[in-house]
Amino acid sequence: MARIQPLTEGVYYILLSLTAPNHGYGIIQQTLEMTGGRLELGAGTLYGAINNLLDKGWIALYREEKDSRKKKEYVITRLGQAALEEEMERLQELLDNGRRITGKGGV
Repeated sequence: MARIQPLTEGVYYILLSLTAPNHGYGIIQQTLEMTGGRLELGAGTLYGAINNLLDKGWIALYREEKDSRKKKEYVITRLGQAALEEEMERLQELLDNGRRITGKGGV
């Protein structure tokens, strides 16, 4: 598999939030929880990223409620999981090298 471009922080947390089916509001809430409130995804950012991830095949529509709100749930695909895992390895390499060079933290 060709190496992907580094993920934005928002896309990283969206993919993490979709390891189980989730809807937009749930993604926003889960990201807030994971980051201790530091990263708050705006609706425009979230739904722009969702459309991009759908186009790439990294997430898929899981279920759509047919009521008036038409809430959609999404889930990560195998391709998205592979991209997420590659990003996690890249981030680990950054941490390991930084700690090795600065002598900060255990490696």
